[in-house]
Amino acid sequence: MIRPLAAALCAASLLLSLPSHGAERSIAGLRFIGEQRIPLRQDFQGTAIGGLSGVDYDAASGEWLLASDDRSAINPARFYTARLDYDANAFRSVAVTAVHSFRQADGSVYPGVKAFDVNKRGDVPDIEALRIDPLDGTLWYTSEGDRKRGFDPFVRHARRDGGYLGAAQLPEMFRVSQEQKGTRDNLAFEGLSFAPDGQSLWVSMEAPLYQDGALPTPASGAVSRITRMGRDGRMLAQYAYQMDPIPAAPGPGKNADNGISEILAVGRERLLVLERSAVQDAAGAYKSYIRLYEMDTAGASDVRGLAALAGAAYRPAAKRLVLDLNTLGIALDNFEAMSFGPKLPNGHDSLLIVSDDNFDKSQATLFLLFEVLPSIPKNGMLN
Repeated sequence: MIRPLAAALCAASLLLSLPSHGAERSIAGLRFIGEQRIPLRQDFQGTAIGGLSGVDYDAASGEWLLASDDRSAINPARFYTARLDYDANAFRSVAVTAVHSFRQADGSVYPGVKAFDVNKRGDVPDIEALRIDPLDGTLWYTSEGDRKRGFDPFVRHARRDGGYLGAAQLPEMFRVSQEQKGTRDNLAFEGLSFAPDGQSLWVSMEAPLYQDGALPTPASGAVSRITRMGRDGRMLAQYAYQMDPIPAAPGPGKNADNGISEILAVGRERLLVLERSAVQDAAGAYKSYIRLYEMDTAGASDVRGLAALAGAAYRPAAKRLVLDLNTLGIALDNFEAMSFGPKLPNGHDSLLIVSDDNFDKSQATLFLLFEVLPSIPKNGMLN
């Protein structure tokens, strides 16, 4: 269950300032507008910007929120606010405006691994997604947990300054275990999105649970669970999503992966799903493969009652390719964050996709901006 919110968060003045919700979005494709980047470990108020793994747009303030997945190793777990300057023709700038630390239930910042190993208090976070609550403007965020230290993944609720409000009580299937079941290390809650009406949330696993089957390979894809939960944390529905095989073979003895790095609801039964793959060549360099799909749960099996997907009979959600970002002819990286932004002058949605540089000099913090091209229904009116 989610712990009760402070009464002040339900103030009518806040609710009136928020945009209306519930609209279904139609997405035929995307048009690339432009890109911006932030330099490696750029300093902002004594913190290093990087590891950006979650993004959301606040229509009430016109600002963007950017979550870092720094496990409190460089600076305490945190999120930034920023303003972006763009229109349908150009993406001109990204300006970071503030930074806030996420707080634990006792009001303290999250510890890093070293502090935890000494004090054995709190959680070491791995924050991978951040969303603004469309009903009251508060924040929800996920962590992948830490299997080696026994930290379960979580979905938590925070004030706009990062202060703790509550946590969802998640099903047993998502907990870490000393056995070969539950979530894999660093492959848990990577994506989060509110349903269009704001009454429920979607959360996605980056990779299969142990009991759901093997990880993707260049020869075979894998299946991951995408779950809709109530605002009280109850599991309302769950669907199997079939991930692609890894797009290329790695060099001898090198690494390669593929997984879901973010989701974004576009309708009651439809989600955008970002599949992100990295393949290491023989010299050790990585190449990113990024594909954006639309997932449709209509007609798919509700698998929340299945303890294991491996060997089970079910119908996975349908998927449709919206854009293969490798066809854009631009440098790609480890894209992990995605959000709709303000409407463009022609009434179309804007879409922002952001990369996590892992605070690594071989990677980059990139912001890619797109115009959403809606499909034209039979009545000739754009959605």
